[in-house]
Amino acid sequence: MGACLTGAGAELVGVEARFDTRERERIEVVLTGLPDSVLKESRSRLECALAACGLHLPQGRLWLNLVPASRRKSGESLDLPLAVAAAAAIGHLPASAVRKVLFLGELGIDGTLHAVPGGLAAALAAKELGIEDLVAPPATAMEAAAVHGITAYGARSLAAAIAHVTGVRCLKPLSATEAGPAVRASGPSLDEVRGLDDAKWALAVAAAGGHGVLFVGPPGAGKSLLARRLVNLLPPPDMHERLELTRVLSANGRWPGGLAKERPFRAPHHSTSCAGLVGGGPQALAGEVTLAHGGVLFLDELPEFRRDALEALRQPLESGVVQLSRARTRVELPARFQLIAAMNPCPCGWRGHRKVPCLCSPHAVARYRSKISGPLLDRIDVCVEVQPPEFDELVPQERTQGTNECAPSSTTHTELQLCARVDVARLQAQSRQGHTPNARLSPGELELTTPLCERSRDLLRRAAKARALSARGIQSLRRVARTLADLAGRERVEPQDLAAALALRGSL
Repeated sequence: MGACLTGAGAELVGVEARFDTRERERIEVVLTGLPDSVLKESRSRLECALAACGLHLPQGRLWLNLVPASRRKSGESLDLPLAVAAAAAIGHLPASAVRKVLFLGELGIDGTLHAVPGGLAAALAAKELGIEDLVAPPATAMEAAAVHGITAYGARSLAAAIAHVTGVRCLKPLSATEAGPAVRASGPSLDEVRGLDDAKWALAVAAAGGHGVLFVGPPGAGKSLLARRLVNLLPPPDMHERLELTRVLSANGRWPGGLAKERPFRAPHHSTSCAGLVGGGPQALAGEVTLAHGGVLFLDELPEFRRDALEALRQPLESGVVQLSRARTRVELPARFQLIAAMNPCPCGWRGHRKVPCLCSPHAVARYRSKISGPLLDRIDVCVEVQPPEFDELVPQERTQGTNECAPSSTTHTELQLCARVDVARLQAQSRQGHTPNARLSPGELELTTPLCERSRDLLRRAAKARALSARGIQSLRRVARTLADLAGRERVEPQDLAAALALRGSL
């Protein structure tokens, strides 16, 4: 039994083998079951690998069939199950020894096994069918070992895999604890960004509650620097999240080489197509929103993205999944990401700058901002206007003359302090509502977790009327206020939390 990757998961593939000695003039390997070009080439790898292990193919015809025959098969992960099935058909091992075992791995011509992505996705699919044993290269098997109920064995060669299933030399089961602990993302430090305390605090609010963020400001203000450091503030993924991250990344060719240890950060270029952003194409491949699942998706120069690509973000932002339908396949891809975006306030970029005048007409500004639709903006909880830091913040004075030691930054929010506050706020939210972040609380859950006093209701009523807030916008304010109360260590949401949430919503 083998597996092929599809979408964000895997489908099991049965391998049937039969050897006919009636034709003894030459060795022939026939592979059927809609294999792709990579699998067709595996016939040569298979013959060389068997020979390297001392299992020579006798003259005759070897039939190999991939089940189900109606689905196209792709990937090098089927090399090992094909080789094991061939060895069983020739008579080097009993077929019963491999009937309830899942094999994964790419064959080298010398019989060595090379790691392949998708070990975790394949193990999950195998568990559903009651298959308990998996043999794969060590790095691939380490993924599978994290699935409860699957016993994974790491084989470095075809000979080792065959020796294990025949009982000649059994392999030691791998443990998921050997994968190492999770860590925070290792991106550039937030302390490298000088000044911009309000924007840093907005990042902390977004990280604590899982909210989307939009930075608006002139060129060089630090919008991109800030956005690329949001992932640093997010807590390390727990084991459940690591399994989900690994399944998605490895099934889509971004294999982390074992269990994922940190959250992904994706920053596609603004020329990315709709299919590249949310997924699609003839084979229904995953897009950037799926590759950012469990992490951060950063869209720089937001108005420069194609309108259809931005509009396609609305559904995954709401539901956390992308559903793709093609003529022969339908897949559902996970897309629970945290969006952060950056844009200029106008075409020239200088509107609102303290010193450089803007040369854009009101019509040009309106046309530029209309590239981002109201429904998409309504799904972004936090909007912050970023002004360039002052000179003294960018170039601090030396402490003493003749030394190279500089005075510390005037910022009041260091990365270490913000990370600590985010962790405390997340723990408080988790104790109250489980693993659902504040940004994903339903209206019913908001009523339970965020009751409002009369003063808070009056403030929210006046704000909704003054800003013509939609129902989604009102609930968004309540969610951000809930996060601000968590950061302050308060059980109840107070009017000052709603006022701060209104300030963070900016001109949305």
